[in-house]
Amino acid sequence: MLKKLAKRVYYMPHYSETDRPTLGLICGDTFSLIVDSGNSPSHARDFLNLVEKMDISPIKLVVITHWHWDHIFGIKTMGLLTISHDETKKKIDEMKTLKWDDASIDERVKTGEEIEFCRDMIKREMPTRDYLELKAPDLTFNNKIEIDLGGITCVVEHVGGVHAHDSAIIYIPEEKVMFLGDCIYQDFYSGEWSYDKDKLIILLDKIKKYEVSCYVTGHQDPKTHEEMWRFFDELISIGEIVDKEVSLDKAVTRFNEVRKTIRNEEQLEYIQNFVNGNQKKKGIDQT
Repeated sequence: MLKKLAKRVYYMPHYSETDRPTLGLICGDTFSLIVDSGNSPSHARDFLNLVEKMDISPIKLVVITHWHWDHIFGIKTMGLLTISHDETKKKIDEMKTLKWDDASIDERVKTGEEIEFCRDMIKREMPTRDYLELKAPDLTFNNKIEIDLGGITCVVEHVGGVHAHDSAIIYIPEEKVMFLGDCIYQDFYSGEWSYDKDKLIILLDKIKKYEVSCYVTGHQDPKTHEEMWRFFDELISIGEIVDKEVSLDKAVTRFNEVRKTIRNEEQLEYIQNFVNGNQKKKGIDQT
């Protein structure tokens, strides 16, 4: 069974072993909507099989949060009208021209077009990909759209972020639930994993304007408002301490002096992320 978040909101938990992201289901009186399509035809089928057992209004739409493979490889299998941001469709149209056999993916890793993590997870989730057929979204939006499902509304807004510039959130005001997709995560497609403090603040300001009780991310368990903002506040605090520093050692020293304590492993990771972001801004070679 899908897990219930609110009266009309359900989700299928993420599965890190093959990088399956969280998938969502919002049920209106008139029709229902799915958040993201899964990282493979099998993932999409597993989700649809669970939905078939539920007494809900017909599913009419899939909303895609961003273009990354693990959120879009199930679009064709879902077989539903699909909505995304303009840039998401453009990226998927590009992906449709690619080959997905082992040799082709390996070659794209060599050229830097793909990263090892995604290559490995694609192979693990889909050992063979002869059947894989990508499909682009049917409808697109530029800034924000509202979808009336009957008695419940989905607000879909483009928010961007460093993880994927096309990222969109899905907010259900009647339930005070927000699907964040992967928008709060680091940039890991261009060199070392990184955050940009200024872009992160802009992103969180967009998220903050909504009244939310529960946040759903792509690769973690759902968080309460308190849990999520405790993390956001810590992240921004670390970014402000690191500021424009491009030396990890100096950034760690500054952190220890400001906090009057020794950083833990998680804090060190985020310090490194912001330092990496600063290095990218200044064009410093990270190799």
